[in-house]
Amino acid sequence: MKHKNKKIPEYKQELVKIFSKIHGDKDLMKEFLMDILTPAEFETMALRWQIVKKLEKGETHRSVAWDLGLGISTVTRGNRELRNKNGGFHMMLKRLGK
Repeated sequence: MKHKNKKIPEYKQELVKIFSKIHGDKDLMKEFLMDILTPAEFETMALRWQIVKKLEKGETHRSVAWDLGLGISTVTRGNRELRNKNGGFHMMLKRLGK
């Protein structure tokens, strides 16, 4: 969903600040995510992370799509983001030691 509101970048920055303040409190993080996201959005985020982890382990697009019940195009998008060596996925995988 694209919004024309010019304040969206400001709102995104505020959300990033909120997430940084939650750091370390798993219960608060879970509750906040459950409140701010729809159940479908939360599920989609969880699946996107699983795509990245599986691709990083060297699994094929087809096997990831089959295992997670997703389309190849969804997995391909995850792979495209994973190829960005300076992106958030790589930084998080590195931080987690994967």
